[in-house]
Amino acid sequence: MAASPLIHVSLAILYQGDRVLMQLRDDVATILYPGHWGLFGGHLEAGETPEMGVVREVYEEIGYRLPECRFFGEYVDPYARRSVFVAPLTCGLDALDLQEGQGMDLVPYASVVQGVHFATTLGEPRPLGSMHQRILLDFFHQ
Repeated sequence: MAASPLIHVSLAILYQGDRVLMQLRDDVATILYPGHWGLFGGHLEAGETPEMGVVREVYEEIGYRLPECRFFGEYVDPYARRSVFVAPLTCGLDALDLQEGQGMDLVPYASVVQGVHFATTLGEPRPLGSMHQRILLDFFHQ
């Protein structure tokens, strides 16, 4: 049986000072990392470059137009090929319009290291997706 092709996604590390914006993913068993903290972004559409995809996905998910972004790296595991971009978050959370997920927050470095962050919307701590944690540790250690 042939292996299924990897999905290609683009993700955004949106930073504000020493914190990064993360999405609390829905508790849906059919998605990767259900109920975990993850980065904003998603699947590329046909004909889309990774940079085009991250710009579109971030706008669709939170209504934020990336002021600039730079390529950070590519991360591959058995599930996906992730093109990761970095951009500043130049507004407060109140200016964003969450369209996907259970919540969002500016997550500090300590939470990234611990691999868990308190979800105010649920009133409990939730884990970071392991790949998202790995990407952010690389980001903080650059």
